[in-house]
Amino acid sequence: MAQIIDGKKISQEIKDELKEAVAVLKEKGVEGALAVIQVGADPASSVYVRNKKRACEYIGIRSESYELPEGTSEEELLSLIQKLNDDSNINGILCQLPVPAHMDENKIIRAIAPGKDVDGFHTQNVGALVVGQSGFVSCTPAGIIQLLKRSGIDIAGKHCVVVGRSNIVGKPMALLMLKENATVTVCHSKTADLKGICREADILIVAIGKPKFITAEYVKEGAAVIDVGIHRQENGKLCGDVDFDAVETIAGAITPVPGGVGPMTIAMLMNNCVEVMTR
Repeated sequence: MAQIIDGKKISQEIKDELKEAVAVLKEKGVEGALAVIQVGADPASSVYVRNKKRACEYIGIRSESYELPEGTSEEELLSLIQKLNDDSNINGILCQLPVPAHMDENKIIRAIAPGKDVDGFHTQNVGALVVGQSGFVSCTPAGIIQLLKRSGIDIAGKHCVVVGRSNIVGKPMALLMLKENATVTVCHSKTADLKGICREADILIVAIGKPKFITAEYVKEGAAVIDVGIHRQENGKLCGDVDFDAVETIAGAITPVPGGVGPMTIAMLMNNCVEVMTR
């Protein structure tokens, strides 16, 4: 049976480390504050925002919440972001996505000062990742690197297949794996022989957005399988993009859903917030 990669346990380890780091910084007079903006009342977004606030409280940094109505204009949101950019007491700014349809998501992301962009979505931070310079990295891909490293899974020299090419997960994930000296293949909806390519992976990272899409036929025996997807089934239970029960029997290591990648995203957001405090 596969090694189950426990994202809850690893994320807690990271948050405990960050809690200690924040305590040391506070002794030196350095305080941290994260501004969290949510437009509208999307239930999933509300859960994520609540979890981010709890994480801030746990590690010892202040969170400021800005809950704006669905009908807020783009100009009003941009004005708030500029105000927070200019506020020296705010270290990080996070605008929960998705924003309402009448807003330009890319414009909102670009409005956040790169030095406060703890989500790692700003083009300046993405560009820094591409050319190997320092900057904030998207939290989910950064969390996956930690999952692999802290689970004793070697990355250097391994063939990593990333299924999905989104700006938030797929593309930065491929770049981070390259940085860790993996050989990387990126697959997507137009990839020919997806099954065959996935079977070549030593590390298979799946962010395709289709429930239980990856079955045992896609996985090489002994491969590490990282499942980024999360879906609610008709029976109310959660599942990922990987058919866990089928793949667990042949994988060397696998992340569960829930309890795998999900908790790591918030842990790495907190890591980015603490990084701002040390600058």
